[in-house]
Amino acid sequence: MSVSAAEVGTTLPPLTVRVTRETLVRYAGASGDFNPIHWSDHAARALGLPGVIAHGMLTMGLAARAVTAWAGPGARLVSYGVRFTRPVPVPDDGVGAELLVAGAVTAVDAGTVTVTLDVTRDGEKVLGAARVVLAAGAA
Repeated sequence: MSVSAAEVGTTLPPLTVRVTRETLVRYAGASGDFNPIHWSDHAARALGLPGVIAHGMLTMGLAARAVTAWAGPGARLVSYGVRFTRPVPVPDDGVGAELLVAGAVTAVDAGTVTVTLDVTRDGEKVLGAARVVLAAGAA
């Protein structure tokens, strides 16, 4: 779909993303974020977390994929913001955690299209106030 043809109420195809411990290791290497809460159950639990959790920025980036996949390769992302509402525990079970990303166009004006995302794990919202603004003239 062309972003410039988007209308308020247009829904994006849902995206399901699996996050495993391997995903966390790869992201840590790429980002340089080696905080032990992202790889050590002991360190995470010592801070009151349920175990290892996904990096917030990783969760945010994975959620943005729903918008970029819908908007296509010519899309231009103008802004993106979220509130981190819940950690995403990633069990060391070979299965990991599953994120479900849904979205809808919530505003269209002469220059931009706003998409609001709903990002959940096991039915609980993990990102709040997740909004992506795209340039309306994007292909």
